[in-house]
Amino acid sequence: MPEEIGQVEAIFRSPVKSMAGKRLEAASLGWHGLDGDRRFAFRRIGDRTGFPWLTATMFPELLLFVPQRPADGSNGDITHVRAPDGKELPLFSEELAAEVSRRCGARVEMMRMRNGIFDDASISIITSQTVDEIGRLAGRRADARRFRPNVVVRLLQSFSFREDEWLGATLSFGDGDDAPAIAVTMRDLRCSMVNLDPDSASPAPEVMKAVVRANQNNAGIYGTVTRIGGLAVGQKVSLRPAIKEAA
Repeated sequence: MPEEIGQVEAIFRSPVKSMAGKRLEAASLGWHGLDGDRRFAFRRIGDRTGFPWLTATMFPELLLFVPQRPADGSNGDITHVRAPDGKELPLFSEELAAEVSRRCGARVEMMRMRNGIFDDASISIITSQTVDEIGRLAGRRADARRFRPNVVVRLLQSFSFREDEWLGATLSFGDGDDAPAIAVTMRDLRCSMVNLDPDSASPAPEVMKAVVRANQNNAGIYGTVTRIGGLAVGQKVSLRPAIKEAA
């Protein structure tokens, strides 16, 4: 039987890879992650490495660009991006591409991928206890945004790095047999992006050092969606352990 382990504390969506994300009260979980999450990214023109996307690890200032949704308040795709100097530029405009290219020193173009542009998996989760412990070890204010999660879970029991125990298990959100769910597939191996302050893009290397020291550079988990539905802050989070094979 599933065990109730906590509740949804926060939900984040980042429409453009590595740009500023937005905190939500509710979101739809589809087969390819949160609807509207990481559907756009800048591609580095001429890059042949197999990972052509421009990210904040390469260009920290990208965090200071803010995607903007339609002015009429509808929940459609983003249409503009607000640059650090306050200018709002159309998402697919030559002006925006030129502005980013000038700042990062590489030619880029905006791309849209229907099913999202993800590093390892379409949904990422971290607990607030893990965020708090990393902040304590690093001597920094705890801020879940450094870890770019889709969902932050506050556990009923206060254990940091509890996510490591969920590998192979299923997490569900809310009540009922049709509650949205994910299968936990892997731990989230962190990169230097966790060092970047989400409001200023200034680096703090002690954050990643704390993750390495405390948990072999892992913090949070990735998952695959197994049942779609609505997520909301305050929802119950339940864990169904992995089925052990008979010896």
